[in-house]
Amino acid sequence: MNTIDWNSLIPDLKDWNNGKGIDPESWVGCEGNFRLATAYSLIFWPEFVEMDGMIFREGMDRFTLNSWLTACDGNKSSVEAVANHLHIQYIHLSCPDASPERFVYLGNVLKQIYAAKLAAEFPDRRFVVEFYEPPDQNLGEYQITFYQRHDS
Repeated sequence: MNTIDWNSLIPDLKDWNNGKGIDPESWVGCEGNFRLATAYSLIFWPEFVEMDGMIFREGMDRFTLNSWLTACDGNKSSVEAVANHLHIQYIHLSCPDASPERFVYLGNVLKQIYAAKLAAEFPDRRFVVEFYEPPDQNLGEYQITFYQRHDS
């Protein structure tokens, strides 16, 4: 991710300023809105909750947790991995500009964000943060998740 081809990820950039182009941050300032920015904060800087020594994105409830514990034979790492997964495609449903390149970029950014936030909020714990890129580039399969390595 060191070299980012912004014109490939956001082709509109080069059309701004009578063809002189615009940088991504300025483009967001022109095209975005605060309602979306506010909602994106839940994805890009999620709230975490702890239940039974496990960490989840906000929204986990006792009934769902018990169901996952049963389904995963009590394996807490598996419960966290399944419960915390996020399909990149579901950030925007039926979006015409979805592409493997954009999903890879977003998935890797989210991976870095989640790793940093989890380490900051839970410095005494070790998390695994994974971003899965399907080999066939099936858009519905790009996903991020995190879990701890629990002693079983």
